[in-house]
Amino acid sequence: MNTSPIVRASTAELYDAYVLQNYARPPLTLVRGAGVLVWDDAGRQYLDFTSGIAVAALGHCHPAWIEAVRRQAGELIHVSNLYRNPNQGELARRLVQLAGPGRVFFCNSGAEANESLIKLSRLHGIRKSGKEGQCFKIICAKNAFHGRTFGGMSATPQEKIQKGFRPLVPGFAFGEINNLQSFADLIDAQTVAVLVETIQGEGGITPCTDEFLWGLRQLCDQHNLLLLLDEVQCGIGRTGDFFAFQHCGVRPDGVGMAKGLAGGYPMGAMWVGEKHAGLFTPGSHGTTFGGTALACAAALAVLDVIERDGLLGKVRANGAAWRAELEKLAGEFPAQVKGVTGRGYMLGLQLLSEPPPFVAALRDAGLLVVGAGGNTIRLLPPLVATAEHLGQATGILRAVLAQRA
Repeated sequence: MNTSPIVRASTAELYDAYVLQNYARPPLTLVRGAGVLVWDDAGRQYLDFTSGIAVAALGHCHPAWIEAVRRQAGELIHVSNLYRNPNQGELARRLVQLAGPGRVFFCNSGAEANESLIKLSRLHGIRKSGKEGQCFKIICAKNAFHGRTFGGMSATPQEKIQKGFRPLVPGFAFGEINNLQSFADLIDAQTVAVLVETIQGEGGITPCTDEFLWGLRQLCDQHNLLLLLDEVQCGIGRTGDFFAFQHCGVRPDGVGMAKGLAGGYPMGAMWVGEKHAGLFTPGSHGTTFGGTALACAAALAVLDVIERDGLLGKVRANGAAWRAELEKLAGEFPAQVKGVTGRGYMLGLQLLSEPPPFVAALRDAGLLVVGAGGNTIRLLPPLVATAEHLGQATGILRAVLAQRA
């Protein structure tokens, strides 16, 4: 009989041996979360201002979310889209109430939501030109990020995303965000749509101005183009409005959403305005896992808590005050910080040097953040973060900046 003790490999060893090495992960293993806090395998506590990259809208392990998922898991999990389930119908109704008259398609991720928008534009191109393959060009923005599928990569003009995967999908052109003329100059007979992030996330927390969004709406109306908004990262309450485009009153033709929608459960969705919803017909698009009873229960719990606890108003108020404090912080360290950008709980601290050393120093000090383009670090607290949590994060930022001065 073998009485040798069982030697279990560490999580780090398991990752090194068996997980694909496509992420440059820091030496950190997280094992537990509660609200705005997470703990590592050594018992150390961190303020989590990544929120799983804007996913954990209600923070970690919110009681109402847990109860909704637990209850649904005991009733019905998955039946595919061959059949109806009550949660999907109710979630679609509530999203249409928020976005405007239209219809919703459910999928599993932001990349899938954006692929759906691209497919919508192709169908509009057939309607516009009367022939498949004649009208399919989409104008996107430089520094955009729309996902890592082939359509998403093709709409993402970043070498680090596209390298190694060419040839890409044809039919994409790129203007300068907030430069309306650069978009107008790209419109031709093949153009079917404009696709932009309302706030660029990976591109450095760069918001579209109100004037730019209204200008795009007018261009699209003038040339019979679809205005498509990628709100995968900036939607679901992160700016203090449920959708980031709502602060200026623009009505798009299609919206891609995901990340915070189900509060940590994988889920994406595409909203299509009523005028264009009929472009999809039975068999023209689909997904096995999209809109399961369990995923929709998780998303309904997110919407319930956002509404019940008045989180949108709190994000607007706390976010504005927090941004003011961060702007003061930037003024204290002009040799390190260029400025602050963003809205609500999606803010960027623009550094004058590469972010990775600063991100690592913040992690060592107990604050988790994520980098973005343009030497920017993203600050993405859960929507449940209080003014006290924001103040704690600002204090850690100040202390680390002072150490590096």
